Amino acid sequence: MLFRIIIYLCLSLLFTACQNHVTLDAKQQAGLQKQAISIVQQFVGTLKPQLKQALQEGGPEHAIAVCSKVAPKLAKTLSAKTGWQIKRVSLKARNHQTALPDAWEQSILQRFNRDQAQGKSPAMMTASHVEHGMYHFMKAQAVAPVCLLCHGKQISPDVAKVLKKYYPQDQATGYELGQIRGAFSLSKRL
Repeated sequence: MLFRIIIYLCLSLLFTACQNHVTLDAKQQAGLQKQAISIVQQFVGTLKPQLKQALQEGGPEHAIAVCSKVAPKLAKTLSAKTGWQIKRVSLKARNHQTALPDAWEQSILQRFNRDQAQGKSPAMMTASHVEHGMYHFMKAQAVAPVCLLCHGKQISPDVAKVLKKYYPQDQATGYELGQIRGAFSLSKRL
C-alpha cells in the first residue's frame, strides 16, 4: 500500500511539473506580446482621457482621487475581459496593495533603469518570460510632462496632502521627465 502511495505521489509531481513546463516558439511569443501590448494601449487609452478631464475639472488633487478609483477598476475590468492579469508595478510604489513588484518584476524594472541610463528609449522597453505555465510580460512606463504634477520633484503642498490621504505609504515622487516610474505587468496562464 505504501509503495502505491509513493508511486502515485511521484506521478502526480511529474504530471504537475510537465504541466508547468511550457515552451513557446517565436510565433506564439510574438502573438502573446502583441496581445499584451494591445491591452496596455487599452488601459492607457481609457485612463488617460479620464485623468485629463479630472485635471481640467479640479486640478491634480481631483486627478489623484479619480486615478485611485479608476485605475484599479480598469485593471480588474480588463483582466476579466481579456483573461490576463493586469497590474502596474514600481520600484517606488504609490499603492502598496497593488504596485509592489515581485522578484522578476523588480529585476526587470532595474534593467529598464540601466537601459535608460545607457540611452535606450523607455517607449521600446519590454520584457517577457514563461514560468510555471504562465506567460509574463512587462512594458516600461515613463514620466510624461503631466505626470510631474503628482510624481515630480516639485509637488505642491495641496497635492502632497491629497497623496497622503489616498496613498499613505506613497513613494512615487521625485521623478524627472522621461524617467521610468514603473511598468505595466501582465500575465496569462498558458
